[in-house]
Amino acid sequence: MKSSNTIGNFFGDVLTEIKKITWPTRQEAIKYTITVIVVSLVISLILALFDSGFSILLQKFVIK
Repeated sequence: MKSSNTIGNFFGDVLTEIKKITWPTRQEAIKYTITVIVVSLVISLILALFDSGFSILLQKFVIK
């Protein structure tokens, strides 16, 4: 069974680590958000093209 001192140490350590966090600026957050959206759109477009290509191949050669 853990003592309350151990739990107190845990939360103290958590607070210490939270104070070490460097948060992005507003401009950095906007830039990172736009980057994630663009990369997601590009990947979804690539996957859609592959899906369409495989569908066409299946209809042409497997499902006659």
